[in-house]
Amino acid sequence: MKELLAQGLGDAVGFVVGALLGFFAGQWLGCDVFDAGYSARSMVGIALVGLGGGLGLQAARRWLHGKPSEANTP
Repeated sequence: MKELLAQGLGDAVGFVVGALLGFFAGQWLGCDVFDAGYSARSMVGIALVGLGGGLGLQAARRWLHGKPSEANTP
């Protein structure tokens, strides 16, 4: 149960942090996610948020699975 909670929280934190990094990268590049309509800049901003969220999720999973679990220690 404790591993499932850690995995769920790790996934959530990784996704949110990655999505925020993607959002701020888009802002830095001038791509506003909340721009009116679906302009090319808005679509690039949305893609950066999605890409950042996915990469953050994968990074959190790799970090969590890279740590030795209590069951594997002698």
